[in-house]
Amino acid sequence: MSELHKFMFDGLPVRGSLVRLTDAWQELLARRGASTAYALPVQQLLGEMAAAAVLMQSGIKFDGALVLQIAGDGPVTLAVVEVQSDLGLRAMASVTGTVDASASLSQMVNCQGRGRCAITLDAQSRQPGQPPYQGIVPLQDGQHCYEQVSEVLQHYMRQSEQLDTTLVLAANAELAAGLMLQRLPLGGAANLARHAQVSDDDDALARLDYQRIALLASSLKAQELLELDAHTVLHRLFWQEDLRLLDHDGKRPHFSCRCSRQRVEKMLLGLGWDEVHSVLQERGQVEVGCEFCGQQYQFDVVDAAALFKPADLRPQADAGMH
Repeated sequence: MSELHKFMFDGLPVRGSLVRLTDAWQELLARRGASTAYALPVQQLLGEMAAAAVLMQSGIKFDGALVLQIAGDGPVTLAVVEVQSDLGLRAMASVTGTVDASASLSQMVNCQGRGRCAITLDAQSRQPGQPPYQGIVPLQDGQHCYEQVSEVLQHYMRQSEQLDTTLVLAANAELAAGLMLQRLPLGGAANLARHAQVSDDDDALARLDYQRIALLASSLKAQELLELDAHTVLHRLFWQEDLRLLDHDGKRPHFSCRCSRQRVEKMLLGLGWDEVHSVLQERGQVEVGCEFCGQQYQFDVVDAAALFKPADLRPQADAGMH
């Protein structure tokens, strides 16, 4: 089963988490089918994003969806992962061109420098008309184009959240995995501070502690992350540290798609009868497929007509007639 491990370093202002997406990731890929399977670089991109999104969602107290998007001007126009507060996740990528087997991140999504990464927090309690919170960063820093999802997200956390973050991500056809470390502010974590009041010296020591542990984490190779179990990874990296595992509240990452026939009906109503009717005339039915899970929804003439009010189905009078 997919698993999530959260931990802290006793006496140090550093928290961490490690995720291994197995069944959730395999089901996500299986729903694509062989005929629409992602190229390996796209698969790796989406897998690393899925692992990162679970790690970020698990680190916040938030009831709603965390949506991680990378959009750009290459053959991969959009890659998106959505993780709910119960760690239910879904993901998809839109590919409009050929992706070479050795394509890098910039070659897939940032060919002309217009690539962007966005993180959206869409609260369950959000009121109608209230926009969700969203932060956006480019996929490059000046002339330097990021070639790793981890680089992009570390840059995002520094720029948008002012939170020092270290990420190691990896993915293949069987597993998507990630390790995340974050430095906690001493002022907001009195139990971690060495003294009652936080001084500049305390903050400097805390930074050194974080940098030392982040250096250990950065030594982890992607292949090790994919091949070793979670406890072996943590022991190899931090065997000299006082590591304390935290309760994960019984939550485990799992595949979950929120699509439904009711949601598709609402979408069709938004299109309007004229648009829906034209598709019915051309094809005999309206068929809508979910890009996340592959579920197909069909509506024939009777189904479609039942969605609209009788007035919507009437032919529109010519504007020149009275």
